[in-house]
Amino acid sequence: MKHLIDSPEKPFARFIFAHGAGANKHSDFMQQIAVLLCQGGVEVVRFDFPYMLRAAEKNKRQPPDRANILLQDFTEMVDGADTKLPLFVGGKSMGGRMASMLESDSEGKGVEAIKGVICLGYPFHPPGKPEKLRTAHLYDARLPILIIQGERDTFGNRSQVESYQLPNNIDIQFLAAADHSFVPLKSSGVGPDEHIRSAVHRMIKFMKEQI
Repeated sequence: MKHLIDSPEKPFARFIFAHGAGANKHSDFMQQIAVLLCQGGVEVVRFDFPYMLRAAEKNKRQPPDRANILLQDFTEMVDGADTKLPLFVGGKSMGGRMASMLESDSEGKGVEAIKGVICLGYPFHPPGKPEKLRTAHLYDARLPILIIQGERDTFGNRSQVESYQLPNNIDIQFLAAADHSFVPLKSSGVGPDEHIRSAVHRMIKFMKEQI
């Protein structure tokens, strides 16, 4: 199945949620976020990009498709969404990056309905290659964007991200001592579930602020 929906009895918003490069819509991270958002009143639509569907069919890992294919697939998901609820898009890592590119790279009718974008662990650069930034389109973004980032994320740690001077419509929230999957150092005294709950709390707050 390409997508699945977690829906509360009376949702106040809909969130189309894309996975990262290496794990599909059923990953523990995706499921945890979806369940907690649903408990908070958000309908969550998780889906698999085409290469993940191929991986499932062949029972073998597949490399991600090119960005234009990912964006086309994401646009189709947005265009097919019910517009009765305020619409938000986002994703984990690569999925969040694709969501942030929808506004500038897609022409689907549904894109115009998007109220905001949420990126969980944005891949600002490949690990170990801080010079290869993936930020150019963010400076032209008009939609409100929430980025939740671990302070020690190898795809962009706190000191690196703060140096980018991103525009004011991008709100960056850091999770203490957390990595790319929001797992904190044991010495921090913070449990991983606590960071997940904190991230969802901030996501819901962000959505309500845009409605």
